[in-house]
Amino acid sequence: MTASRRPGLLTDLGAAVLALVLVAIATMLGKWQYDAWQAHRDAEARDLTGITPVPLTDVMGSDDRFPAPDLGRPVEVAGEWLDGGFWVDDRELDGEAGYWAVAPLQVDDSAVLVVRGWAAEPDPALLQATGDADLTGWLQAPDGSLVTDADPSDDVFPEIRVADAVQRVDVDLYSAYLVAQEPAEGLRPAELEALPSPSRFTGIRNLLYALEWWVFGAFAAFIWWRWRRDATAPEVAEALGTTEVGQPTPR
Repeated sequence: MTASRRPGLLTDLGAAVLALVLVAIATMLGKWQYDAWQAHRDAEARDLTGITPVPLTDVMGSDDRFPAPDLGRPVEVAGEWLDGGFWVDDRELDGEAGYWAVAPLQVDDSAVLVVRGWAAEPDPALLQATGDADLTGWLQAPDGSLVTDADPSDDVFPEIRVADAVQRVDVDLYSAYLVAQEPAEGLRPAELEALPSPSRFTGIRNLLYALEWWVFGAFAAFIWWRWRRDATAPEVAEALGTTEVGQPTPR
């Protein structure tokens, strides 16, 4: 014969309620940490392109490294166009391949490269930039894939690299370039190359905490299930004095 060790109603109900409470708490805390992880990523990947422009010198100095959190920020600059402009090839606009017209703009004792617009072909007349300028542009980081220039003697570059452009001017260059919001005459607006994207390690601690809480909740549910399975498992009723049904226990 068999008998079950089913716990009392209050014990069974209390264990179930405790398990539910622990699972609910772990789930909520895990969700809170997950939301914190997502908030960190959203903050790092925020789109700054539509905010109020600020002077370039408020964001970075001429000798500063590129400020990664300010990628895409609109900045204002005023200065004088310098010789040394160039084209950057393989730049698309609405799916059409073309070129960027880039010129250095002197700001105080240094200069910043400015993408003045896009053209389907590198027309020398469109590259000319003279006189003073007062413009607003989106802050972008120089390229760095080290693509080889097929013809270093012409005015067409494969990328915007400060190390290449500095050889064309007599002043220091900012470690950034601007994409002008308003294109120069004869040019079309250039599209931004890059917007902020979060690092894979951004807020990773919060994500790990979230996983830890969810694992704890799953463990609490497992412990309750295991306890109840063991508590209600049948066992041989040795106290009845039989080994098999109808057979007396040997003396």
